[in-house]
Amino acid sequence: VQLQASGGGLVQAGGSLSLSCAASGRSFSSRVMGWFRQAPGKEREFVAAVWWSGSNTFYADSVKGRFTISKDNAKNTVSLQMNSLKPEDTALYYCAASSITTGWGPQSMSKGSYDYWGQGTLVTVSS
Repeated sequence: VQLQASGGGLVQAGGSLSLSCAASGRSFSSRVMGWFRQAPGKEREFVAAVWWSGSNTFYADSVKGRFTISKDNAKNTVSLQMNSLKPEDTALYYCAASSITTGWGPQSMSKGSYDYWGQGTLVTVSS
């Protein structure tokens, strides 16, 4: 699976951005798709995940109510709509895909459950 993330940029606090991740090579079927982020000097952290059917989602507490993850199986894309952005949301955002054997569950929030990673797209939120 090859993943290409896009949509990052500079936005003022309170603004919105939409990230997109295009997948190619293999289908989404039976995979978890996730977004993670890494701020300078910090560990990569979980942001959101969605099951391949779109029926289940997880969000980090820090983004719950502000971010929405969605997927379009017909287009093989996963999106992250980010509203009410805060300076602490500034980070490099990565999309990721699990293997077909990972399954859905609490492990969907762990970066160790993902086998495929995109190159990252930078989101900068100014105060």
